[in-house]
Amino acid sequence: MSLTNSQYDQIMRIYEQRQIDNEHRLREHYREAYARIPSLKEVDQSISSLGMDKARRLLEGDLDALASLKQELARLTAKKQRLLTDAGFPADYLERSYTCPDCRDTGYIGTEKCHCFRKAVTDLLYLQSNLQEILEQENFSTFSTDYYSANHIDPVTGRSAKEAMQTALKTCRAFADHFSERFENLLLYGDTGVGKTFLSHCIAREVMNAGFSVIYFTAAGLFDIFAKCVFGRRSEEDEETLDHIYNCDLLIIDDLGTELSNSFTVSQLFVCLNERILRKKSTIISTNLALEDIQEIYSERTFSRISSNYILLRLTGDDIRIQKKLLNLGGTKDAATH
Repeated sequence: MSLTNSQYDQIMRIYEQRQIDNEHRLREHYREAYARIPSLKEVDQSISSLGMDKARRLLEGDLDALASLKQELARLTAKKQRLLTDAGFPADYLERSYTCPDCRDTGYIGTEKCHCFRKAVTDLLYLQSNLQEILEQENFSTFSTDYYSANHIDPVTGRSAKEAMQTALKTCRAFADHFSERFENLLLYGDTGVGKTFLSHCIAREVMNAGFSVIYFTAAGLFDIFAKCVFGRRSEEDEETLDHIYNCDLLIIDDLGTELSNSFTVSQLFVCLNERILRKKSTIISTNLALEDIQEIYSERTFSRISSNYILLRLTGDDIRIQKKLLNLGGTKDAATH
């Protein structure tokens, strides 16, 4: 999750280009407005002179003159806005606009990285990890329930594989559609190869397209990062990595249970999930483990956090990847493949 120098420079070049575009757009606005409203330039010159006069009087210590200067500035500003609106322009047409008003397209608010910078980081890492291409193929528009049998009955729930997937699909769509309004978490668990990862990719694409930051990790990859931060010599980049993990809008932990489980992974999973719950940051976990296995492996307190704060979706059925091979469908039909 840490940025290399070249990755950081790549993001900062985006901000530099935004600033150049903002300046160019503002100059074009001035050129157009001056051409249509000749008197507008005189008003701007008066405002500029007034500002210089204000600065001079401040240096001279003449505080009494500031009140009249402010009144005159307000009068000229109102006149400028009136001239613009009378000519059919917005009142703020000659004010600089920004892609991100919070940081004014610098990437920083004070010394802290802006939320748009963190979003740019996750977008860049997704792009460079080839997950963007995966999300183009694995999304709600390509998901199909055709591979889920109405005859495959789950002995635990008594529901068919198709019914369970239809419910899960509806829940996942709602999760993505209302992501900005509700704090929710998902646990996708059950048989191997029935679409758990595919569903998490579907959600990730929708959430990212809505402008939220999303980070995807396999469980093994996530615990490797935790080990590096805990047992290694923690650097500033490591601190930023943990910050991204704890504060990204959506964290996806895929294939929980495939990592080498020990007391360290158990404790770190609890810390991670608990921190994100406290910060009201959504998490999706997919696993082939049964609920009782999660409780046994990761402790009662971790299971308690999951069971009380997550929507639990159990998926069953035959491995779709094997079905596709047996039916020799190849690429002729899109369906869940993970």
